[in-house]
Amino acid sequence: MKEITKVVVDAMGGDNAPFEIVKGACLASEKYKSKLVLVGDKPKIEACMKQLDADSRIIDIVHTDVQITMEDDPLTVVRAKKDSSMTIGLNLLKDDGDAFVSAGNTGALHVGSSLIIRTIKGVQRSGIATIMPFEKPVLLMDSGANVNVTADYLVQWALMGQVYMKNVMGVDAPTVGLLNNGAEEHKGTQIQIDAYQKLKNNSNIKFIGNVEGKELPTAPCDVVVTDGFTGNITLKLIEGVSKFFFGYMKKMYTHNVLTKMSYLAMKDQLREMKHNFDASEYGGAPLLGLQKPVIKAHGSSDAKAIMNAVRQAEAFVKTGVIEDITQSLESIRENDTPAK
Repeated sequence: MKEITKVVVDAMGGDNAPFEIVKGACLASEKYKSKLVLVGDKPKIEACMKQLDADSRIIDIVHTDVQITMEDDPLTVVRAKKDSSMTIGLNLLKDDGDAFVSAGNTGALHVGSSLIIRTIKGVQRSGIATIMPFEKPVLLMDSGANVNVTADYLVQWALMGQVYMKNVMGVDAPTVGLLNNGAEEHKGTQIQIDAYQKLKNNSNIKFIGNVEGKELPTAPCDVVVTDGFTGNITLKLIEGVSKFFFGYMKKMYTHNVLTKMSYLAMKDQLREMKHNFDASEYGGAPLLGLQKPVIKAHGSSDAKAIMNAVRQAEAFVKTGVIEDITQSLESIRENDTPAK
């Protein structure tokens, strides 16, 4: 295993690029052992590093002034903008990189990763696996890449999610739930009904059954599988409620002198709670099912989130997630092959 991980970062992707991306990369270079490569507009990147008083020699820069916007069609990454920071970054990953981090266009990243990096043999579709910061971390997959799915996609995501939670998050014997509109086996569309039976009958998956939305915060399982449409709405709703909740608490505790005094008595517990619910602590969401690690950071990522995305990429590489997913899928294929 390589001691130094080469992480390629899309410096122009995201709402806060390039400054917060560059700042996060600089923080990561100080804290972790990874070799970082920033792809983007070199004069702008160097200006950011100068503003941060960072040593430009510790991070390599690959120049391009082309970037993919959030409004671009996903296929832009391989058609109209082949010289974009995202496309170049993915090609660098393909050639000799170990991982890639981008806060840019989700659709473009998914399409570009599938066409340039390619999926692991046997994987039908890669998916975005997002850690939800609840009572305990829960992996939601898919959280936005695939609107239309099959029961087989959900089964494969369950297997890959289990490997990720065990290897990267340190969960012993991860369990899987199917996000649905009821606990009974017959609930949901035909896809959910078929997926339920396949998950239940797969001996490689520790399936607990259907999981309703109201159960997610109490974490009845470690991995929750669903289609990308439902998953993305679920994720954005959780983000919105969390933002509203903490904003309302701030307003409540600053209402008058007495509420401010009560805040002083509770501030340590409140800070701990906010830390536990802070999605930026996890950095980003891996696209599971690809031949090399790709991390999708949130579009509004700040420096802290980018730094943690680099940490996550390093852990992804060093814990052998892709190798274990490949081995798991091969084992299943061998068991499914009829005897001659």
